Amino acid sequence: MDYTNNDMQPKSIKRRAANLRERGYSYSMISSRLGLAKSTLSDWLRDIPFSPNQQVIERVGEARLKSARFKNRQRIRDIALMRSVAKSDLGNISRRDLWFLGIGLYLGEGTKNNEHIRIINSDPKIIQLAITWFKGVCDLKTENFSPAVHLYPDNNLEETLRFWSKTLQIPLSQFGKTQIDKRQGKAVKKRGKLPYGTVHLYIKSCRKKKFGRRLHRRIMGWIEVCFNQIIE
Repeated sequence: MDYTNNDMQPKSIKRRAANLRERGYSYSMISSRLGLAKSTLSDWLRDIPFSPNQQVIERVGEARLKSARFKNRQRIRDIALMRSVAKSDLGNISRRDLWFLGIGLYLGEGTKNNEHIRIINSDPKIIQLAITWFKGVCDLKTENFSPAVHLYPDNNLEETLRFWSKTLQIPLSQFGKTQIDKRQGKAVKKRGKLPYGTVHLYIKSCRKKKFGRRLHRRIMGWIEVCFNQIIE
């Protein structure tokens, strides 16, 4: 297989997978080379049109590939159509819409106990949405955020911290202690699936009571009101 042997660092693994897909390799071939699950590749590369190279054609066969190409094009067209429909469905998102979206996000990903505020996720967009919600609805400032990154041995520490600092627009000086999961026996297929680990987004009160326990109690109150009005 005509691959380029680069070190498998978090900064390049997703880009390398995309490059191999653009060069016409199948998910099976890319999975074998990079040690990534095909489900991960499907999630990462689903928007890249598949045009199989000669090696794939010889391995799989022209008839099967013709069907695969048709299904791939059909899938991409349908995704684009549904995105357009979804945009029309929602229209412009108001501050109140953001308020409820954040309540749902905290309900699913936030800490409910111990009266400290934290949201955990590995998806940068989820963490960015949380920050937008905290700023836009809860009146927090950048100084109130203290992300703590949880990594695996296959993550690059310095690169990961730089990525999150740049993505979240939060200085590294505000980051908490980084935790590294050193448990043995992590499945090979799972390596690289979280190239930048998981972020625990903590909120600091910065000596303002309204941003400490009171804010946690307020958020839990919002959740309770939603439950009472919708479920009961």
